[in-house]
Amino acid sequence: MERLAIVLLDSSNAVLVLMLVSLGLAIIFGLMNVINMAHGEFLMLGCYALLALTEAGLPFFLALALAPFIVAGIGLVAEELLIRRTYARLLDTILATWGLSLFLRQGMVLLYGPGSHAVAVPDVGSVDLFGTPYPVYRLIVMAISIVTIIATFYVFFRTRFGLAARAVIANRTMASCLGIDTRRLDRITFAFGSGLAGLAGAAMAPLISIDPNAGLGWMVPAFLSILVGGLGTISGPLAGAAGVGAVDSLTAAFTSPVWAQLVVFTAAILVIRLFPNGLVSRAKREA
Repeated sequence: MERLAIVLLDSSNAVLVLMLVSLGLAIIFGLMNVINMAHGEFLMLGCYALLALTEAGLPFFLALALAPFIVAGIGLVAEELLIRRTYARLLDTILATWGLSLFLRQGMVLLYGPGSHAVAVPDVGSVDLFGTPYPVYRLIVMAISIVTIIATFYVFFRTRFGLAARAVIANRTMASCLGIDTRRLDRITFAFGSGLAGLAGAAMAPLISIDPNAGLGWMVPAFLSILVGGLGTISGPLAGAAGVGAVDSLTAAFTSPVWAQLVVFTAAILVIRLFPNGLVSRAKREA
């Protein structure tokens, strides 16, 4: 019972972080029609941003708060210099962002070398859950993820910016004709999505090995989450991430990571075959 409780808590941690990554990826695609192959590298940049800030002497939690803004700034520069030149050409966005991912990875190799680095887990103690000590920092990561997801929903469903963003998702041409500055929205969107990935990377940095390939392991689950949950809604990728993350982490805990990947891919293929438009899209259509 105690082991099951810990496994469920660790699974919840992985699911919530995957939700952050998938949410950023889905927002970028939904508003900009850009398939961002460099999204995992922005997560990696979040890890390195936290590493650099802590090495510079900043307190851990201040570094954790600043890292997503640094990554968002890098995303804003990337959008201005590269991404905006590929709009309306889906294949070009794939090639351009794939090249960007290679550039970012090799940049980190030049700056920090190909080896792995580590950030010490902050000493915030542990709490007794179900008779077993559980690290408080993992609970903090879950809390950060939940608050960020709620804040994102608030922005998209309770603000004028969110109304404009949803109008662009529904019909970009019509939104532009109605006076919505789609160019400004594109800049903010790419920076925001990159910042979400950066936040996920910074939060997970003390729990994983920091290296130039740190973001690759999150890319496939994030894309699968979007395919399983469905595009066109903000809640779709979250539902997909909950399913993909739970199956992956629970299977890995009781078997092995290799079996976990096999089970995830098999389950994703079945869901996509049965619900081609995604689980959430199917539910909304039937309603």
